[in-house]
Amino acid sequence: MVVSTYRPYFAPFAGFFQKVMLSDVLVLLDSVQFPRGTTWLNRNRFKNDQGTYWMTVPVWKKGLGLQKINEVRIYREGTWAVKHLASLKSAYANAPFFEEHEPFFEGLFSDIPELLVDMNLAVFTHIMDFLEIQTKVVLLSELGITSREPDLSRTICGELGADCFLAQASAAKYLPGELFDGQGIELKFFRARPIVYPQLWGQFIGNLSVLDPIFTCGPGARRVLENALPELR
Repeated sequence: MVVSTYRPYFAPFAGFFQKVMLSDVLVLLDSVQFPRGTTWLNRNRFKNDQGTYWMTVPVWKKGLGLQKINEVRIYREGTWAVKHLASLKSAYANAPFFEEHEPFFEGLFSDIPELLVDMNLAVFTHIMDFLEIQTKVVLLSELGITSREPDLSRTICGELGADCFLAQASAAKYLPGELFDGQGIELKFFRARPIVYPQLWGQFIGNLSVLDPIFTCGPGARRVLENALPELR
C-alpha cells in the first residue's frame, strides 16, 4: 500500500493530484503548524487576460501566535469573496467547461466556511470527484498523531500499515531511508512533471491551479495529468 502526505492547500496545482493518483492513501496534514509567511494553504495562481493572477483567501493570524492549519479562521468580512467570484467568471467565462463548475463556486463564495481547512477540503473534494480519483483520503487529525518529521511520515505509515511511502523529491534530505527500512517500508520520491494543455489568454503559463486545465479541458484534464505522470525513484 502506497501512502503519501500533503498539506491541504487551496485549489492545488496539477502535481498535487498526480501524486494523489499514484497513492493508495493520502493523508492530509491538517493538524500541523500553519506557516507564518506566505503559503499555498490560502492562495493559488490562475490566469486571465493580464497573465497570472493570485486568488488569496484572507485569514486571521495577527496576535494568534502559532496555529494549526485546522484552527485557522477565514476573515469573512469585506467584499473579497464577491471579487474572487467575479474574477473567476471574468477569467474563465469563455472556457469550454467553466459553466458546469460555476454553481459550485457561487455557493462556496456566498456561504464562506468559518475555517480555512473546510474551504480547502470543499474545493479539494470537488476536484477529486470531477477527476474521478478514487484514492482514500485521511485527515492527520483523525489519526491522532502528533509527531514531527522525520518521525511523522514513518509513524503515519506504521499506523496505516503502508509498505511504501511516496515523498516529495525535495524532502529526500529530511527523510533518512534507514528510518523506513527498519519498518520494512520502501521510500520513493515524487517530482512533478509539467503538464501542457490548451489555455485561454495567449502564451502558456505553467503550474497554475489544476482548476485551469479543468475549466479548459473538462473530463480530458484527467488524461492530461495521466500523460505527465512521472516515474518514481
